[in-house]
Amino acid sequence: MFSAIARIFRTPDLRRKIGFTLGIIAIYRFGAHVPAPFISYPNVQSCLDQTAGAGGLLSLVNLFSGGALLQLSIFALGVMPYITATIITQLLRVVIPHFETLHKEGQAGQAKLTQYTRYLTIALALLQSTTLVTVARSGQLFGVTDIAECNNLLTNTSWFTQAMIIITLTAGTGLVMWMAELVTERGIGNGMSLLIFTSIAATFPGALGAIWAARGFEIFLLVLAIGIVIVALVVFVEQSQRRIPVQYAKRMVGRRTYGGTNTYIPIKVNMAGVVPVIFASSLLYIPALIAQFNTPTDGSAPPEWVTWIGQYFTTGDHPLYMAVYFLLIVGFTYFYVAITFNPVDVADNMKKYGGFIPGVRAGRPTAEYLDFVLTRITFPGSIYLGLIALIPLIALATVQANQNFPFGGASILIIVGVGLETVKQIDAQLQQRHYEGLLR
Repeated sequence: MFSAIARIFRTPDLRRKIGFTLGIIAIYRFGAHVPAPFISYPNVQSCLDQTAGAGGLLSLVNLFSGGALLQLSIFALGVMPYITATIITQLLRVVIPHFETLHKEGQAGQAKLTQYTRYLTIALALLQSTTLVTVARSGQLFGVTDIAECNNLLTNTSWFTQAMIIITLTAGTGLVMWMAELVTERGIGNGMSLLIFTSIAATFPGALGAIWAARGFEIFLLVLAIGIVIVALVVFVEQSQRRIPVQYAKRMVGRRTYGGTNTYIPIKVNMAGVVPVIFASSLLYIPALIAQFNTPTDGSAPPEWVTWIGQYFTTGDHPLYMAVYFLLIVGFTYFYVAITFNPVDVADNMKKYGGFIPGVRAGRPTAEYLDFVLTRITFPGSIYLGLIALIPLIALATVQANQNFPFGGASILIIVGVGLETVKQIDAQLQQRHYEGLLR
């Protein structure tokens, strides 16, 4: 293992790529701590200390930004607009035939879709930055209104000041997107995934430190041991897949013989990745967001429905919230897998190139067989995603952790997934040069 790591730094090309990637990550983390113009940095820090960084409705976005959102830095929005734009672009393939046509056109079509995603990212960044500035000006960014510092986060509330902050945050999102594409082109791994990985990893020390301070060293060690077990189980499930064997018939083209090979279709247990967790979290934030903006500011009693939502759908530690969250994740898993994996298209492509599954006729029977296998394998995958997503909520209720508890939810899925993919890329590049990879 250590000799393989040493070979990484002895390979000039690989060393240059890793150095470039680390440099971009350092710039990204530096920008996450540079406050936007006209932001009262002392008030923001004071409010963060008094509220323990609880973030209210924006905890998920704050997690993906590495804490930059609640600090109102120039990279406050982080990669969230790009993630949202990518998901929307994928969903639009179902309802807009032009997008589906571009997806099937190969590299040229993918480049066009990427360009659309960039435009949508800037539009979403403009919308989200406007919302963020509005919430910060109203004093509800941290979910509290009775702390003086949280009501004075902006040094000036004129329209020019707010426009400058919105432009800065939108430009910061564009810069983050550009840096991520540079890492993908010149560095190691997927740039956007690595920036998300960095943002989430940056919150680990603070989350574990909060558990140590609240429950003591013994509970901290217990949580750490459980976390290692969870990571091992997540790695096992993320690597698990059902391999459907495929054979290609031999065919003669001129004097050459093509086909006659055996391969397989890998169907992962977790085909949907972390997207269902993001969908479910975002959907559950909507009732609390509506209730927050309908809470009276004059001290009078709120409506009964606002009180009910505040009791059951705000903190996340109530059994009703957990049950709804789990069911939404299961439903969104089936929905997203049905969009991203089309058995009919796979069966048609196999039939076009002379491929078939042993014992299954080509065409419609193959599509039905793939749909049957996909449905069966998605069920344990959806249950797995739901249980992993409930870990931070259980920790919130038991060990007084915050909702960004590192060993569960979207954070652990992204950390493990990006880590495995990056290690595979490094291993592939080592094998090209030394015939021996990073892992044995």
